[in-house]
Amino acid sequence: MQHKECGAQPAADESPAALPRVTLADVLAAHKVIGGHVAVTACERSRTLSDITGAQIWLKFENLQFTGSFKERGALNRLAAMTPEARSRGVITVSAGNHAQGVAYHARRLRIPAVIVMPEPTPTVKVENTRILGAEVVLAGASLEEAAEQADRICAQRRLTFVHPYDDPLVIAGQGTIAIEMLDKVPDLDVLLVPIGGGGLISGMAVAAKAIKPGIEVIGVQSLLYPSMYNAIKSQQLPMRGDTLAEGIAVKAPGRITTAHVRALVDDIVLVDEADIERALSLLLQIEKSVVEGAGAAGLAALLSDTRRFAGRKVGLVLCGGNIDTRLLASVLTRGLARDGRLTQLSIDIPDRPGQLARVAGVIGAEGANIVEVYHQRVFTVLPAKGAELHVVIETRDREHLGRVVQRLEEAGFLVVVKGVDVGRTPPPRF
Repeated sequence: MQHKECGAQPAADESPAALPRVTLADVLAAHKVIGGHVAVTACERSRTLSDITGAQIWLKFENLQFTGSFKERGALNRLAAMTPEARSRGVITVSAGNHAQGVAYHARRLRIPAVIVMPEPTPTVKVENTRILGAEVVLAGASLEEAAEQADRICAQRRLTFVHPYDDPLVIAGQGTIAIEMLDKVPDLDVLLVPIGGGGLISGMAVAAKAIKPGIEVIGVQSLLYPSMYNAIKSQQLPMRGDTLAEGIAVKAPGRITTAHVRALVDDIVLVDEADIERALSLLLQIEKSVVEGAGAAGLAALLSDTRRFAGRKVGLVLCGGNIDTRLLASVLTRGLARDGRLTQLSIDIPDRPGQLARVAGVIGAEGANIVEVYHQRVFTVLPAKGAELHVVIETRDREHLGRVVQRLEEAGFLVVVKGVDVGRTPPPRF
């Protein structure tokens, strides 16, 4: 297979029929190339998630690769195909993080100089991990597209080889090795739910899976905020905007090679919203004790949003990455506790006189809830001068327990407003 040394896309006038096509033989060859250098990650059945959803769920733990992502596979397969002369000059790529780390890690192992261009908003954990792996990191632009423009300029100036994150046959073939491993472990899988950014992962997996088991269903999953491949395949024009938790698949323009593969081999593409992604990420941590980033939780998010579609079927999910900023992870988990009624802020109107805080605390404690945080508001409130707003963050077992706490407070004569959680009641007016 021939590759351009610079430039992220094939020629604009290149017809789909003329684009390179990846075959099962390519994926099998890639599997031999990366063997022994990339982990064969576990593919295990989740009994708890299976019970929750009614499907038989098998998880492929690509978040446990050395760099925390499946991207190592395609990166290594591409680097291994370079000539000695090209290796001596070095490589360049553009990435929001996971592909960057895969290229940096294997380039260092193969003694190939590597330059990684990353968008300026890339999570710090991904930037620092890439630097630690020995690559030269250049932060440029507010998006992948802007970063790619800078990468093209550097590539041309320094005569480097461009390693595309997804629109490269060797990269696609490397990612497809995941499907070989999954079907080797679970030959009777009915469905593969695969996250889509630029389309490299699903293209390679669809090539391998459809060749090995023609009847298998391959379904792509995209963030509702970045439905680029969905738009391309379904001839839609849904907007692409905003900050998604799944920044690893927030790609505005899918590849031309990958789009051709998706059009030919993928059965459907579904969209998931941010709440579904957050819930899936939280469940994977709580149930599987496995940290994933937003993109890695996309497959489970799709299943949770439409359990009827997958009920009774054997579904393979790729946990494609685990590189998430710790502060973001903490925020997601805390928001999950709030949605489940386990962590809640109450606003309670009290008379501004001694003993009222003790009364509130007594009611909450008697119901077995825990007070996490408490403060008064006397100035910025619509209450009379002799009143105060008491803001209390409490920890409860679930929504039902929260509802009982609120009921007891109201029975004690307090007016309570529950922030952000529906406990099945309409709060009374303040006046």
